[in-house]
Amino acid sequence: MTDTPLSSPATPSAPSDARARRNVLVLVAAQAILGAQMSMIFTVGGLAGGMLAPNPCLATLPISLIVIGSMTTAPWLSAAMQRLGRRAGFFIGAIGGATGAGVSAWGLWENSFTIFLAGSFLTGIYMSAQGFYRFAAADTASESFRPKAISYVLAGGLLSAFIGPTLGTSLADAWVVPFFGTYVGAAAINLVGMLLFLLLDIPRPAAPRPGAPRGRSRRELLQDPTVLVAIICAMVSYALMNLVMTSTPLAVVGCGYDTQTAGYVVTAHVLAMFTPSFFTGHLIARFGVRPIISLGLVILAGAGVVALNGVELENFFIALILLGLGWNFGFIGATTMLAGAHAPEERGRVQGMNDMLVFGCVALASLVSGGLMNCSGSSAAQGWVSVNLAMAPFLALAGGALIWLTLRPQE
Repeated sequence: MTDTPLSSPATPSAPSDARARRNVLVLVAAQAILGAQMSMIFTVGGLAGGMLAPNPCLATLPISLIVIGSMTTAPWLSAAMQRLGRRAGFFIGAIGGATGAGVSAWGLWENSFTIFLAGSFLTGIYMSAQGFYRFAAADTASESFRPKAISYVLAGGLLSAFIGPTLGTSLADAWVVPFFGTYVGAAAINLVGMLLFLLLDIPRPAAPRPGAPRGRSRRELLQDPTVLVAIICAMVSYALMNLVMTSTPLAVVGCGYDTQTAGYVVTAHVLAMFTPSFFTGHLIARFGVRPIISLGLVILAGAGVVALNGVELENFFIALILLGLGWNFGFIGATTMLAGAHAPEERGRVQGMNDMLVFGCVALASLVSGGLMNCSGSSAAQGWVSVNLAMAPFLALAGGALIWLTLRPQE
């Protein structure tokens, strides 16, 4: 498969993309409204975990459990969407998110780290469903509109960048129990936002007919160089973003700034994650997917360099902005590469496998993040250095994989 720029449609709005554009609008709204809960929870999750955990090294374990919940949900939720349709899968995700937030709030009320962890795991059901928004955007899109559809849906996170951290920190002290209000707010967001999915118009996949192509097995899909490299780049982009972002509130507060300032840094990061989505799809269509992924990896490396150069407030802001921008190019690029590398009958299989592997790495990154941040030095500044140094080998892995794919003979 060659990496040539995607062709533009003959007309500004091809008739075949009318349905896709409507679905994109619905998914953008879902990303903005329901997606706000993730930045809310990621802003306060490590701080709440540190309050409840018996050991400070376990402070980010609740965030890790969210990602583990997402990883274990992805295969069966993807299979359920293949059978029942996207709408049913997204309803399952929102119900899981509401339940998880409610159980987490209960854990805070009871001062129980165990209950809080259980709620975090259930929240992962929503996180998994949100991950499939980008694939749903591509379901009804033409080849030329596909990267733009994926990009626009992720751009919906721009609003969540304002809603999530601001709402999360403002509700954190709304009750006597710290952070209880944040999780009550997250539960409400799920219950209201799930109504958006009634507007989706994505046909349910037809049941396979006898003798119809079943597509490649998971092993065969992983032997496809394009599929393999797309998954590697998605894993590295998302895991490194999570590695650094999970530790950011702990680092900012640990270096002498307040919780509200940590929220501002996270807001800047989330803005940088999603603002480029308005043009990332156009860049992919013009220049090809591999150059954009490569640019994303370079920017992620730049984020680490800035973070290693000090713990002044401007270092935190610049590093986290670069981290979000690098994630955007790397992850949208990898998603676009994967979406064009499999047949329709392989959709449920490859997308579930991709997200299981991606969020498995993200879970590992968030677990490692807490250990590096709180247990690898005598100060928050030293822990922050360890977190950012850990990015280097994985950036080398993804960069090497892209170079290998580019240099190998085309079949």
